Amino acid sequence: MKILAIDTSSPICSVAILEDDKLIDKNELNDGRTHSENLMPLLDELLKRNNLEPKAIELIACCVGPGSFTGIRIGVASIKPIAEVLNIKVASVMSLETLARSVEGKNTIVSLIDARNNQVYCGIFDEQYNKKEEYLADDINEIIEVLKKYENICFVGNGAELHKELLTNSLKNVEFSKENNQSAENVGKIGYKKYLENDLCTADTIMPVYLRKSQAERLKK
Repeated sequence: MKILAIDTSSPICSVAILEDDKLIDKNELNDGRTHSENLMPLLDELLKRNNLEPKAIELIACCVGPGSFTGIRIGVASIKPIAEVLNIKVASVMSLETLARSVEGKNTIVSLIDARNNQVYCGIFDEQYNKKEEYLADDINEIIEVLKKYENICFVGNGAELHKELLTNSLKNVEFSKENNQSAENVGKIGYKKYLENDLCTADTIMPVYLRKSQAERLKK
């Protein structure tokens, strides 16, 4: 099964092609431009480089958030017409899980994504990448209080990089992943797992997941 995977939830615009859960090729770019400018050219180049027609794609895996509000909307809006035209299903993938899957062999993995203003998105996983708790979106100090019941945590994500000193001083026996960038490759691998579990949606039903309101909405309130 050929899977097209897309991740626009971070500053990196990332697209990948997989055969089941094995990476065939990927394109990634972080040049300061918006994902609306980069996504389709990256995808077109990727397909041409691998001599693939769009009709060869059998499943789309898309990162739906949390992360950049604008980036998430661009990614979801872009895959909807592709999935509809190709008449294929879509796997809705969370960014916090994609980050966790870049870490192996750790009992407790905590993904942290910077949400600005001392806020973070947080996902807590076991060694099999199962959620230990529901996803969180809160001040980093509130997140630390939740994490105090866990030991030997491995952190991953730009939120972990940003708050590394605070996390180290506040918690015991912590370590930090060297791989902190989100990638469409992991989105595709999770998408294949969702396919095997029949946990899929359609072009009409896939929706962004923000976990919290945008800054504009909060200021308006």
